[in-house]
Amino acid sequence: MIDDTDRRILDLLQADARIANAAIARDVGLAPSAVFQRIRKLEESGIIQGYHAHLDPTALGQGLLAFITVQTGEGARAKETAAMLAGIREVLEVHRVVGEDCFFLKVRVRDAEALGALLDEKLQRLPPVASTRTTIVLSTAKNEIPGASAYRADDESLPSRQYRAS
Repeated sequence: MIDDTDRRILDLLQADARIANAAIARDVGLAPSAVFQRIRKLEESGIIQGYHAHLDPTALGQGLLAFITVQTGEGARAKETAAMLAGIREVLEVHRVVGEDCFFLKVRVRDAEALGALLDEKLQRLPPVASTRTTIVLSTAKNEIPGASAYRADDESLPSRQYRAS
């Protein structure tokens, strides 16, 4: 189980993955070597899964964000369909859902024309796909991954991991 110090370290890393261990150590009141050990244990336990750069999609020519729901035909296999959907470059996220739809996709493309091409030439041509429904995002008020401080120690939504802070 992670403690409050680990949560603070995770919040600092999530805000700036390039922050120096010395700066984290000053913030949490530990020696840099202790911070290094904690981070290493968080990595080894799988709580920290990687370090990433946040890119501006508009500057990269991918200014249109859309969500697409996918219904599959009878006999479609979920794992195989998910793999097909995930293999499409423009698809950022693939979620298998319960309800009227089978999958919920987050996609980024250049513009409406590119979105039409994605739908017509890639998604709707997949054999398991029976239908799609698309929602284009006009603006985003919040877009972040919850930090570790969003989870309390007794919060059951935090995955159980074999981890011991030193």
